Amino acid sequence: MGKPEMQRALYEQFSRIMFSICSRYTRDRMEAEDILQQGFMKVFTNLKSYQGGSFEGWMKRIFVHEAIDHFRKTKRSVFGASQEPHENLQVDLQDVIGQLTVEEILEKVNRLPEGCRLVFNLYAIEGYSHKEIGNLLRVTESTSKSQYARAKELLRERILVK
Repeated sequence: MGKPEMQRALYEQFSRIMFSICSRYTRDRMEAEDILQQGFMKVFTNLKSYQGGSFEGWMKRIFVHEAIDHFRKTKRSVFGASQEPHENLQVDLQDVIGQLTVEEILEKVNRLPEGCRLVFNLYAIEGYSHKEIGNLLRVTESTSKSQYARAKELLRERILVK
């Protein structure tokens, strides 16, 4: 099997998973597709550097970094002064969340302000620490923490409004 066939097989196997990652970091499908293509170019270029472990995990890391690089190149700073969260809402969120579909939850995450959305995705979904997020986004660790707190509060409010 030649290189183009191997690349096509790799793309066909992982493109849906990697596109979902790209989509979490942008609101525009065309931008997500651009990130997807750039990510696969990096994967194909760097296949020789893969050193074992989870191949899918290795790829996901490339796509997350590609999405962050794209964000840095195309966006202004979205990490302004953090707003204090509203008073805690005294409702059992578990009951409300249990009634939402995964698509509804992801749609609410996607509507977060960009800084909050980036940090929420990196921390809650990708599993990066606030220190790692600070390094990736070139912000302080405390900015990452405050953006995450704000994201959680906004999600809580939006989920309760449903």
